[in-house]
Amino acid sequence: MRICFVGDSFVNGVGDDDGLGWAGRLCATARRSGHDVTRYDLGVRGNTSAQIAERWEREVEARLRLREDGRVVFSFGSNDGVQGIDPLHTLAHADAILSRARSLWPSLMVGPLPVGAAPADVRIDALCRSLATLSADRGVPYLRVYEVGTSEVFRREAALDDGAHPNRGGYAALADTIAAWEAWTSWFPRP
Repeated sequence: MRICFVGDSFVNGVGDDDGLGWAGRLCATARRSGHDVTRYDLGVRGNTSAQIAERWEREVEARLRLREDGRVVFSFGSNDGVQGIDPLHTLAHADAILSRARSLWPSLMVGPLPVGAAPADVRIDALCRSLATLSADRGVPYLRVYEVGTSEVFRREAALDDGAHPNRGGYAALADTIAAWEAWTSWFPRP
């Protein structure tokens, strides 16, 4: 199975001394469980939903072309909240992305994470609710992870770095949350 993880710096695992982030940890666990998984990290630091909408399909297509075993996991929105982008624009981009992706490959949406700044985090939290509704309407499973980003380990580690990105403990907590999600585990039947 080849899985493209598309999104922002949290997808990329910025701040993780192990260089795995949550996506790397998820795929390492799947491999240890006997699944043949190839991970493609398509997280770009600072990317907004508009930038992801522009690039995601060609980047995923280059990796999953004609692959029946391809999958896509999206996670974005934090930078939209930081930059104060109109949520209607974010939702329009998410709608286009998820509608197209779903027609091509099995897809999942992991919600955006807080960045530790009050005005932005209020916008991100509201965006989480809107993205959950949109994802449900488009038939794409959605997982809210905002609360993981407010956990003690996540915030403590972020405070030691840039204030937004955790280290291995925060990403491990996020990976554990996603690993328990039924939509994710359905991709990995017991061998």
